[in-house]
Amino acid sequence: MALSPSQPEWLDTIIKGDCVSRMAALPAGSVDAIFADPPYNLQLGGDLTRPDQSRVDAVNEEWDRFESFEAYDAFTRAWLLAARRLLKPNGTIWVIGSYHNIFRVGAIMQDLGFWMLN
Repeated sequence: MALSPSQPEWLDTIIKGDCVSRMAALPAGSVDAIFADPPYNLQLGGDLTRPDQSRVDAVNEEWDRFESFEAYDAFTRAWLLAARRLLKPNGTIWVIGSYHNIFRVGAIMQDLGFWMLN
């Protein structure tokens, strides 16, 4: 399907890469909705297993390792600021997380002036 002249090339596209730098390349106020699944910062000392004792992959990957809570907070603040710049005035952001990170993410969102629906 060809895009109309008024539609940007990146519309309806999954953009891969470092989220902060990739969002910086997009125009401000151009996004209706953002779905974010940031690293959970699990800080595991060992393996994470499911109830059936099978190992959960990916939670020990480099992208989920932070030196400290301060480093995680700095990363979170950076991507949320980039996301906020992209959102249209009536845009929405949906952030998912676990008990490992969602309170930190939520506090930073409130600090940045996001209105929390639930």
